[in-house]
Amino acid sequence: MDKLLLFPLLLFFLACSSSRQEADTADDTKIILKDALVIDGTGAAPRQADIAIFNGLIAAIDSQLDTSDAKVINLAGKTVLPAFISAHVHIGTLKGTSASAENFTRGNILRQLRKYQQYGILQVLSMGTDRPLLFENQLYDSLKNGQLDGARLFSAGIGFNVPGAVPTGSPMDLLYRPTNASEVPALMDQLMQYKPQAVKIWVDDFGGTAKKMDRSIYQAIIQEAHKHSIPVVAHVYNLEDARQLVADGVDVLGHSIRDQLVDDDLLTQMKTNRVAYIPTLTLDEFAIAYASNPEWMNDPFFKQALEPGVYEMLSAPDYQSQVKKDPQYERKVLALKNALANVLRMAKAGILVGLGTDSGASPTRVQGYAEHRELELLVRAGLTPLEAISIATQNAAKILRIDKQYGTIEKGKVADLLILDANPLTDIRNTHQIDGVMKAGQWMPREVVK
Repeated sequence: MDKLLLFPLLLFFLACSSSRQEADTADDTKIILKDALVIDGTGAAPRQADIAIFNGLIAAIDSQLDTSDAKVINLAGKTVLPAFISAHVHIGTLKGTSASAENFTRGNILRQLRKYQQYGILQVLSMGTDRPLLFENQLYDSLKNGQLDGARLFSAGIGFNVPGAVPTGSPMDLLYRPTNASEVPALMDQLMQYKPQAVKIWVDDFGGTAKKMDRSIYQAIIQEAHKHSIPVVAHVYNLEDARQLVADGVDVLGHSIRDQLVDDDLLTQMKTNRVAYIPTLTLDEFAIAYASNPEWMNDPFFKQALEPGVYEMLSAPDYQSQVKKDPQYERKVLALKNALANVLRMAKAGILVGLGTDSGASPTRVQGYAEHRELELLVRAGLTPLEAISIATQNAAKILRIDKQYGTIEKGKVADLLILDANPLTDIRNTHQIDGVMKAGQWMPREVVK
């Protein structure tokens, strides 16, 4: 690694506040985070306050809390937010410049969850490309319950796609691919053994390059999932597909509508049916950004998140030329433009919008960094930094149905916290200035991610 780059990286990942105590605080020790600027994730205005933590939970938030018999950590000049939640990622199949089934190992899963943790993301939903190994030997339960280091993992298990041959070893080679609606109940029973947090379906023809899922099949998937009280998340692109899915009872649109601008009829239908929206704006930006050198290419916060070899791949002239010469390039440019406009319309219409990025699905969708970039794009779309933070915290928790425990700084919630050296309401890019991450009231180590 370049020696000039190494020093700022070490500062970023190793530097701790002079007032911070060691990371192994005992659960039964009362902690007071003193005099922080608190952005609680609810959309309320920030306030200067103390936060009391006991047994991993937030015990109180107020000015001038009693500090007797407590470990006091002075956070004057710092900003405290709920840790971020990413409601659309993929875990385990990415390694280096490849995404494949052979990469799906316990070690790779744990490594990637630690990376999310380093970037202040403590809950992620893996969206339909997980494999049986995850559910063996109580690994999934341990990750979901936060018993292992790294972000807590929630899984949609194995998703549903259309029939067709998929190369062995592809990250998508185990998906359920029913040929008709009558096959769905048995497949759903298989999926339920994994206790999924959601059911993922792919409803898109990928610009005419694939077959679109038959409506009767996805109707059956939605009906069967709802019998188990499990929400259904749809991969979509086109407005008319989204309209039909919403009418048929889907719970979440897992990507932006990108072929055209959304209309009032769909917004009304989504609000009436309480359908949530995960825009994954970075997916569309990353698809076109590397036609040249984007502004973040040499930012240590970005480079440290990359898998080995990916920086060299992205910065190579032939890769940049390949991106720009893609026959779908202009379509992808329009997709990002429409996605930015549509997320603003969704939010202003009162649709529940949550953070998700599709990070981990490919080397260009960078785990950890993508979530912070998504906040920048939400602000670019016209949302305020405060609204963007609520999307990454409270709203994402609601989509995952974990909002009783996570997503906001409120009494009784788990003390999953992100501590920043600067106020993100003055510049959303200040989320990069991470001073520390607290998981259930304990400081997480800030080692450099390998």
